[in-house]
Amino acid sequence: MELTPELLSAGERLAARPWAFVKSVVALDGLPPGDRVEIAFAGRSNVGKSSLLNALVGFKGLARTSNTPGRTQEINYFRPDMADMFLVDMPGYGFAKAPKAKVDAWTELVSGYLKGRQALARVFLLIDARHGVKAVDLGIMEMLDAAAVSYQLVLTKSDKINTYELADMITQTGEMAAAHPAAYPFVLATSSETGQGIAELRGQMALILEERGHPVR
Repeated sequence: MELTPELLSAGERLAARPWAFVKSVVALDGLPPGDRVEIAFAGRSNVGKSSLLNALVGFKGLARTSNTPGRTQEINYFRPDMADMFLVDMPGYGFAKAPKAKVDAWTELVSGYLKGRQALARVFLLIDARHGVKAVDLGIMEMLDAAAVSYQLVLTKSDKINTYELADMITQTGEMAAAHPAAYPFVLATSSETGQGIAELRGQMALILEERGHPVR
């Protein structure tokens, strides 16, 4: 479905609402009731996920940012005022030199969430535009395919490469997405620094809510 001016406007209204932290989840039994639409964000450590989430809602303090890879080790839930949804910040993956126990705990938490969460409408899988899809990202894509969870590839830090490089990266990433059954066939290029693609990402969230019967008023 095309992002119409109405959907873009709905996305802006959604982002402009007050957002609040709900809870951090470290085990599956801590998940909130699945009575709201959930839109999740996932990506490698240091992909710029926290910065993008803060830009998305126009509030720098929503998600914690850090230069330390792998800082987010739990599933964090956020909620906008007057909307039947949760924004879900998933723990970063692929961080270097992580103890095996930490990796195993991450895998159990995330795979359990992805496989059994009926309320989960889409995962936005963030890819650093400077580096493209890596082997660890492919592993997550295969996990999402197996769980039949709809996901969309979103390029971050798009301002860090030139226009021609970005166009090539969008093409390459789109071709890769087309080979995966659960991947949404449209790649978004974003920058938390310049605001590129933020309006479109907000519009995608509004579209998801509309498709799930919870349009933004």
